[in-house]
Amino acid sequence: MTKKSMALSLEESNLVHTLLTSEQRSMGEILSEFSLKIGRSRSFAVCNSLLLLLEDKKMLKSPERLIAFAILHQAYSSQPSSANPFISYIVNAASDDEAAKCERAFVLQLLTSGASGVGREFLKLSAANYIEVFDPSAHVFPQREQLQQQYCDKVHSETYGCLFKKAVVKNVVRDPDVPSNCDASSQEFDLQVGAKPKLGSGDRDETLTGLLLHLSLEGIGPQWLRPHPPILPIQDGELVWLNPDNSHELVWDHGMCADTSRGAAVRDLISKALKGALAPAQQEQVLVELANDPKLVYHCGLTPRRLPELVENNPLIAVEVLTKLINSPEIADYFTVLVNMDMSLHSMEVVNRLTTAVELPKEFVRMYITNCISSCENIKDKYMQNRLVRLVCVFLQSLIRNRIIDVKDLFIEVQAFCIEFSRIREAAGLFRLLKTLE
Repeated sequence: MTKKSMALSLEESNLVHTLLTSEQRSMGEILSEFSLKIGRSRSFAVCNSLLLLLEDKKMLKSPERLIAFAILHQAYSSQPSSANPFISYIVNAASDDEAAKCERAFVLQLLTSGASGVGREFLKLSAANYIEVFDPSAHVFPQREQLQQQYCDKVHSETYGCLFKKAVVKNVVRDPDVPSNCDASSQEFDLQVGAKPKLGSGDRDETLTGLLLHLSLEGIGPQWLRPHPPILPIQDGELVWLNPDNSHELVWDHGMCADTSRGAAVRDLISKALKGALAPAQQEQVLVELANDPKLVYHCGLTPRRLPELVENNPLIAVEVLTKLINSPEIADYFTVLVNMDMSLHSMEVVNRLTTAVELPKEFVRMYITNCISSCENIKDKYMQNRLVRLVCVFLQSLIRNRIIDVKDLFIEVQAFCIEFSRIREAAGLFRLLKTLE
């Protein structure tokens, strides 16, 4: 991984800064936005920058530190804890006697919470609220050795104590002429090669964004001067070695050398499912095959562009496929297609079933509801409009009663929708439900 790939782009640094300073938003919303907008390929670079900020305990405020720790854990929550490259630092933070008990308790809860949602109720709080209601008497802090034995393995226990890190100088150092009780933006400046230093600017947000933009894992390391080896002449028939520059991106073909006969029956049935409804026996066969081997979903031939056809013809299979793809890097593309397709009974059925099967990004659910309301308002045929309004009202009541959405986020929009279509019985029922929640 090159230094440039480790550095964050301006858009990434602005997004991370916005998330860190969103101390009044719930942790769950912040983590959902992070997962939706930061791809898996960029998670390590973002988490590495957050780690460098966390190592200096005065750079971030207490709520910002909690958010940073939550992102470090969330980025790899779908994998075993020992596979998280930052697990050693997280474990050390949970057992740091010099750290605030509120921070230690929060990190410990991150470690003990399950990726499936078990024990993650505390993420419904904002960082500020968590600190405000924190009760130190309700927490027991295990010893460092116990946590390391439980969450780390030999491979990762020395990740951040390697010789490579010890051979470099951190690219953020303190200004010795500034008193220690001054604001963090006046205490530190960036020594990143090629970056413009900011000495005592006093603008904390600007300094924090600048550090996110320029921090990298390498730091300022010693230059090992040695002559370049000579290039040998290329012989006839010899393959030429390609040296990709910054304008090229290497893409690994995960289908290379794969067994092409694998999942042939599922591919054939999915192909038929895109054109029409499958017989019950065929639907059952697809569900059983995917349950026996979840990885078949990556070889079934479905693409985001073909998803609307599957939703309209076989919604139950669409739900099963999307559930298996929830941790795929391409899931955001499927969500984008789903939220923008024409509203129908089947699309609402798929979204409703998904909300009870997996944890969907709140932004996706919010956009889908907004599009449902917009579709009802723009349809010209009165009969079809009334039918779609009834479906949307029943759909929204289901989401509200199952606590899938926080109605406060969409209260004004949904209330206006109910008033506009108050002649319809289901809209009046939804309006009465809203009133009981005020």
